[in-house]
Amino acid sequence: MSISAARAALLVLADGRFPAGGHAHSGGAEAAVRAGRLTDAAGLEAFCRGRLHTTGLTAAGLGAAAALGADPYALDEAADARTPSPALRAVARRLGRQLMRAARTAWPGPELDRLAAAFPRGAHQPVVLGTAARAAGLGPEGAAHCVVYETAGGPATAVVRLLGLDPFQATAVLARLAPVMDQVAAEAVARARNAVREGRLDALPAASAPLLDLTAEQHATWPVRLFAS
Repeated sequence: MSISAARAALLVLADGRFPAGGHAHSGGAEAAVRAGRLTDAAGLEAFCRGRLHTTGLTAAGLGAAAALGADPYALDEAADARTPSPALRAVARRLGRQLMRAARTAWPGPELDRLAAAFPRGAHQPVVLGTAARAAGLGPEGAAHCVVYETAGGPATAVVRLLGLDPFQATAVLARLAPVMDQVAAEAVARARNAVREGRLDALPAASAPLLDLTAEQHATWPVRLFAS
């Protein structure tokens, strides 16, 4: 695939309009808003920065490893081990299943077919995303950047709805975080390359955000909520 075609594929995969179900999830922002920890653009920036350095780095490492061709079964087990919240594990598999449908339509191929057959209930979303990136002709850098952009972009979009935040301010937050996204993606790719080369997936990033895990469990019990997670 040419460089221009790969760039176009990256834009398609990272586009919020790609029908992978992410629009229905806030990435923990809804719980943070209700708790009063996220009230404005400054709070959104801090929230997204924290996500990028924890769950974002971890997911980007998994996605990059999948794009490098690592064993998807082992990667899915690694994703499970890095997701202590049952609610978030269920969300990750649901999003993986939805992403799989979209990816197999956009970039049909044997790797995605095998992954879909192996995980009828859905593999973890970063594993599917990395495999989709590989099918689209992208390398681990493309997969990692898709993950980190979604890590911040999902909550930013959600907070516009949750708080009525000015969308220009939300977009400005993402622009200010661009260097952080690049940094996190680069670290994730470097660590994924080392882990795959050495055959040690336990060396993939495993940064955690315990408060996100706790609030995800609480959020899952709410009878009324705007977002699925």
